[in-house]
Amino acid sequence: MSRPLLFLDVDGPLNPYAAKPTRRPEGYTTIRVPRGAGHRPLRVWLHPGHGAQLLSLGYDLCWATTWMAEANRWIAPVVGLPELPYVDFGEALFRERPDGVHWKTEVLVAYAQGRPFAWVDDEQSAADDAYVGARHPAPALLHHVDPRIGLRDDDLTTLTAFAETVGGR
Repeated sequence: MSRPLLFLDVDGPLNPYAAKPTRRPEGYTTIRVPRGAGHRPLRVWLHPGHGAQLLSLGYDLCWATTWMAEANRWIAPVVGLPELPYVDFGEALFRERPDGVHWKTEVLVAYAQGRPFAWVDDEQSAADDAYVGARHPAPALLHHVDPRIGLRDDDLTTLTAFAETVGGR
């Protein structure tokens, strides 16, 4: 039996972008990502210990972020992750839906191809839970992470428990 997927968002869970802008969270490091001529670099806070923690959870990790392939360039080395597959959101990127389902949700369900998965993000809603429940045949956990504090020990505990229930350990 294959391990469940863990879809990882960057901004919110790994980069607590909504924390007080003048106060980097303890244990985090700052990187500055260039955004092109005429734009200030993007400030990103990352915790170097998150990679080892995520790798120990019993999942196959996959980026599910607007960073897409760039997460392997800018995020993975800082948090201690190897190069990971990523979901290419293509034309769904930022496309609003009239039913209130997040623009990532349909693509993630398709990508999972019936495998159990957990999705760590700061933007899911009850509409996403309902969509996944109605269209995904395997267990799924949509786990919200507060973008003011990022991924914490209690989040990792929740993810570990879910992986254990679907054979990921």
